[in-house]
Amino acid sequence: MMGIGFPELMVILIIIMIIFGAGKLPEIGSAFGRSIKNFKTSMKEAQEGDEAVAVDEGEQAAQVEEGKAEEDMTEEEKEAAIRKKAEEEGEAKDKAMKDAADSFTASLPRKGSYDFSKDQEKTKEKS
Repeated sequence: MMGIGFPELMVILIIIMIIFGAGKLPEIGSAFGRSIKNFKTSMKEAQEGDEAVAVDEGEQAAQVEEGKAEEDMTEEEKEAAIRKKAEEEGEAKDKAMKDAADSFTASLPRKGSYDFSKDQEKTKEKS
C-alpha cells in the first residue's frame, strides 16, 4: 500500500536534483556509498571485537578499582567505567526484583491446593 515505487523514486530524484544540482549528485552518491561501506565494516568489527571489548572493559574496571586517578583516564575509559558500574547496578536491581517476585510467587497457593468441595462442606457444617 505505502511502498515506494518507480514513480515516487523519480519524484524524489527530481527534487534532489533541484536542491543540490546535477553536478553534486555524483559526490552525494559516492559519499552515501562510503557511509554504507563504513557502516558495514564497523558492524563486522563490532561483532568480531565483542570479546576484545569485554576484555578491555574488564581491564579498565580493574584499573579503576586499583585507584587509578580520573585525570589519567581517557574519555573512553571513563565511559567504559561508568557503563560497567551501571551494568552492575542494573544486575543488582534485576536480582532484587527477581527475588521479590520469587518470594511473592512462593506465598501464593499452589495449583490444585484449593478444594472447593471441602470449602462448601465447611460452610454447610457452620450453617
